[in-house]
Amino acid sequence: MKRHLILFLKGIAMGVANVIPGVSGGTIALITGIYEELINSLKSFDKIALKYLLKLRIKAFINHTNLLFLITVFGGSIFSVFSIANLFKFLFNNYPLYIWAFFFGLILVSIFFVGKRIKKWDRLSLLSLIIGTIVAISFSNISPLNENDNLLFVFFCGIIGISGMMLPGLSGSFILILLGNYELLLVTAVTDLNITILTIFFLGSLFGLLFFSHILSWLLKKYKDQTLATLTGFIAGSLMLIWPWKEVSKSIIIEDKVKVIDYTLFLPKQMNEENIIATIMIFMGVLSVYIIEKYPGR
Repeated sequence: MKRHLILFLKGIAMGVANVIPGVSGGTIALITGIYEELINSLKSFDKIALKYLLKLRIKAFINHTNLLFLITVFGGSIFSVFSIANLFKFLFNNYPLYIWAFFFGLILVSIFFVGKRIKKWDRLSLLSLIIGTIVAISFSNISPLNENDNLLFVFFCGIIGISGMMLPGLSGSFILILLGNYELLLVTAVTDLNITILTIFFLGSLFGLLFFSHILSWLLKKYKDQTLATLTGFIAGSLMLIWPWKEVSKSIIIEDKVKVIDYTLFLPKQMNEENIIATIMIFMGVLSVYIIEKYPGR
């Protein structure tokens, strides 16, 4: 019971993270130590699971897929969408500097704690770290594509967009903006109830979820240090998007709402009350990860 409560809370944290642009649920899963189990559980939806399901061997299916774990974690994420995530969304809209600062501190210190899980820092691990960092940084410098309702491209958007949940440091919604289909898939298709586009997008997301989970599970099994180093690089590269002190330099309008594409970063010129609180929030983010690492069972 205690384990499932903790997993539910971690799921809530993953849901909250998805509200903040540039922060992904995968980052929180990695910080809270459930990333590998999450990937391996998703990967277990294979031919064996299908065979158990067709033969109505429900208990074997639940055990094979670690279904209770997945239900608990994703249940927490879904719960947060209708509860705590709305609070964070309100805070982000009204006090963006403080929320950016908190998550910056959280992500900053997590680089150290995630990197600490790498057993051997060799040249390949360092190269993986550098590549992961460059890839994450490059996402913030890509110009958005034009909207494309081609069903094959919509399927592709589902595959790529779901990576925001699975890969730390990458935001699924931000990727869809870069692909030019954020408004089409998450606004227009939903409000117009375009069953065709929504179905193709869902199938692409499902395929991407299963495909990436198999790839990541294999990489974590065969090249764990290098994979963790790459994921650490993703997290490090995302710091540019989360830096608290910044101004919008490029944005687009979607459904009368501004979606930011790029920022101009700067250092605060004076330590006024607002900047002092922001600095405190950075330390609060650092402290949060420290507590999670020091008392993981609690």
